Amino acid sequence: MSRFTGKTAIVTGASRGIGLGIAERLVADGARVVVTARNKEALDEAVEFLGGPAHALGVDGKADDTDHQDDTIRHALEAFGSIDFLVNNTGINPTYGPMVELDLEAARKVLEVNCLASLSWVQKVHRAWMKEHGGAVVNVSSVTSVRPAPNIGWYGATKAMLNSITELLAVELGPDIRVNGVAPAVVKTTFATALYEGREDLVSRAYPLKRLGVPEDIGSVVAFLLSDDAGWMTGQTLVVDGGVTLAGGVE
Repeated sequence: MSRFTGKTAIVTGASRGIGLGIAERLVADGARVVVTARNKEALDEAVEFLGGPAHALGVDGKADDTDHQDDTIRHALEAFGSIDFLVNNTGINPTYGPMVELDLEAARKVLEVNCLASLSWVQKVHRAWMKEHGGAVVNVSSVTSVRPAPNIGWYGATKAMLNSITELLAVELGPDIRVNGVAPAVVKTTFATALYEGREDLVSRAYPLKRLGVPEDIGSVVAFLLSDDAGWMTGQTLVVDGGVTLAGGVE
């Protein structure tokens, strides 16, 4: 497939898991990708996996570091000449337990990374390229944004805010820039290991499709949202969950 030939995407948090699955699909569809992550060694391995410098560029740093955001955008334009797509995939969830016991400093950090950093990436990419040339953005949310999830409630609350940011940006940036989101349930990644490790068969029983997600399941939907096939869609966050929310659960 070559629907993204000549296009460039920035995918944050893409050294592994969902982010790498998204980047892999975009490269398969012809795009060049600039991937970010904190760990340079893991990022270098991801770039090699994606086909090397002709297809991918890695820029290491923290997603909520504005200097890192500026560096990534500069490298993308220098290497590939455009930033047609942005995928805000980076998200953190260092807390677990009742919200009433939530450490507020940790809560501020989750909000900073999951929401404010995503907004900052859009602002910077908009100024650097999309305001003049157009483009498409996808924000990676979570089913916890649409269904309460005990013990990870603050994570879900920040993702609900991200959904709202997606809607507001879609209104503000149309018609030349489309902004959508994707909300996965449990996907088999290192990030989500604690939600299924040692009990995958039990957890997957709650899913009508009787399996957990894999990164490719999310990568294909993100590629659709970025493509012209979704040309009349904006402000939408698609739930990709194997049907688990239909069955009344999030786990």
